[in-house]
Amino acid sequence: MSEHKPYIGHEVKLPETTVKAFILGALLSMILSAANAYLGLFAGMTVSASIPAAVLSMAILRLFKNHNILENNIVQTAASAGESVAAGVIFTIPALVLMGYWTEFNYWETVLIALSGGILGVLFTVPLRSALIVEQKLQFPEGVATSEVLKTGEKGGKAVKYLLIGSVIGALVKLSESGLKLWAGVSEGATMIGNKFYGYMGLNLSPALIGVGYIVGLRISFLVFAGGVISWWIAIPWHIIANDMTAASGQEAIDMGWNIWTSQIRYLGVGAMVVGGLWALIKLRSSIGFAAKSGMKALRTKVDLSQVKRTERDTPMSWVMIAIVVMIVPVFIIYLREIHDVAISGLMAVFMVIAGFLFSAVAGYMAGLVGSSNNPISGVTIATILFVSLILLLLLGENSEKGPAAAILIGAVVCCAAAIAGDNMQDLKAGHILGATPQKQQIMQMVGVVSAALILPLVLQLLYTANGFGPATEANPDSFAAPQATLMQSVAEGVFNGNLPWPMIYAGMGIGVAIILLDIYQEKRGSDFRVPVLAVAVGIYLPFELDSAIMLGGLIAWAVSNYQKKNKSKVIDVEASTQNSEGTGMLFASGLITGEALLGIFIAIPVAIYQDTNVLSIVNEGWDKSYPGLIVIAVVCYLLYRYASKSFDQVE
Repeated sequence: MSEHKPYIGHEVKLPETTVKAFILGALLSMILSAANAYLGLFAGMTVSASIPAAVLSMAILRLFKNHNILENNIVQTAASAGESVAAGVIFTIPALVLMGYWTEFNYWETVLIALSGGILGVLFTVPLRSALIVEQKLQFPEGVATSEVLKTGEKGGKAVKYLLIGSVIGALVKLSESGLKLWAGVSEGATMIGNKFYGYMGLNLSPALIGVGYIVGLRISFLVFAGGVISWWIAIPWHIIANDMTAASGQEAIDMGWNIWTSQIRYLGVGAMVVGGLWALIKLRSSIGFAAKSGMKALRTKVDLSQVKRTERDTPMSWVMIAIVVMIVPVFIIYLREIHDVAISGLMAVFMVIAGFLFSAVAGYMAGLVGSSNNPISGVTIATILFVSLILLLLLGENSEKGPAAAILIGAVVCCAAAIAGDNMQDLKAGHILGATPQKQQIMQMVGVVSAALILPLVLQLLYTANGFGPATEANPDSFAAPQATLMQSVAEGVFNGNLPWPMIYAGMGIGVAIILLDIYQEKRGSDFRVPVLAVAVGIYLPFELDSAIMLGGLIAWAVSNYQKKNKSKVIDVEASTQNSEGTGMLFASGLITGEALLGIFIAIPVAIYQDTNVLSIVNEGWDKSYPGLIVIAVVCYLLYRYASKSFDQVE
């Protein structure tokens, strides 16, 4: 058992799963899942919503006479579960529309996929909680941070204002750029030097991406940017020289670079991500086995819950096993409806459960080491879809119309399970520190999953109707890139159509192996600068404009850190000041993400109704200058730096 002493002792019983906690948790789950869906479709990355959910919960529950820290924790548990389901859904399910298998988002099938994957993810974390939190005592950094935010809120504080300020700024910038069309959303340029060397630079003028970079920090931002450098400053110029290609500077050069990246270079990222996903499984094989043994031991051992401390009381394993078996049924029905083959659908359902548990364990363990925002969900999902596609290729044959969709459907459930597992473990860690009841948290995780699953199909359909998904075109410049789903589509279809650029995938695998070896070297020499392969892989297949914007946010986080180091001598309580500045910066950055995302969804409503992306525009058609946006983003960067660094000197 853990030697940890909870903030609220096991003998103390406070109201946790209250009526207002259920309602507020469900509402925040819907809101944050919608915001994260927007961010993932736009940028291909998502961030943990635990801290902003905790802050919003504290602000709202203060309006009630009776509330407590465990009730706050329960609310943020449900809210952050919804955000995780969104990641699993938008990484995979839009691929069904992109490949033309669905013409629109089937509401109930999308709900069932999200529900099945999300609930299985919650169930898989029940044995993982004891194995990874109690026994192995993993750190779970975002869970620790969330518990500290809740403790601070219990003592008072006005941190919520920074979240609100960031949200207003993010919303206003999004309205000005995407709604009123006051400036172009991307600043980019390309040129051919000496008719041989290709040079490109681009920056997406999005406050949300700046916020993402700030939250993940300089190291991850740098590695994502390094992936973009590999794609755009090394691989694309090499491809142009090797194929003796030329283009005039300006838009022609920009278009040439994008065509090469779309058809060839981004598959380097596929290879690197497959290697990263497999490496995660290999590296964590002992921990996965430990979690499986812990679960089976708990199943064989009859436990009298009345004799178990409240703070260690999980959902009984017998209930968990029954629920897992029950959840296989809707998954099987979904597969059967799409494939119309009982044997293959049964095989898919069994494979889904096995892969779901394995990758949930990987996601849970990695969340304990590096946090939910840096989890290898993309890598394990790509590896799952590639492996499943190769198996289904043998069963269904080449050029099967249903094969790619079947692979995506398996990947969707696995991705939802893995995404929810990593984030839920963070919430359970926060509860472990605070003295929450694990079983009640697991109930609220289910509430968050159900709430998000009910709203996400509507959000997806709204954004798809308004803007469309896939690479932007001249006819549809505001299309959501949906980079993760586009990649899943390319892999699944490429296996069955036989047109995957395998040389690029093999080269990407080589890059992945090289990065892993570099990371092992860094580990052996005791360096703090580790090199997780999936961070670089994500950067390789993301558009460079996104990589550079994320890097900009990381640089601001680095500048704030330097400011803290230089001014330590001027502050009496350094530890409190550092926590205050980190929290303020993170809340302001989270506000930028939330405000931009929610406003983007609201803008999509009139666009979908009128089928015109310029319906709110107040400038002449054809205005596409980015200069005003560059100025606005510079102001946003200054405010983020200013709020984060200024609060270092002001301990509330």
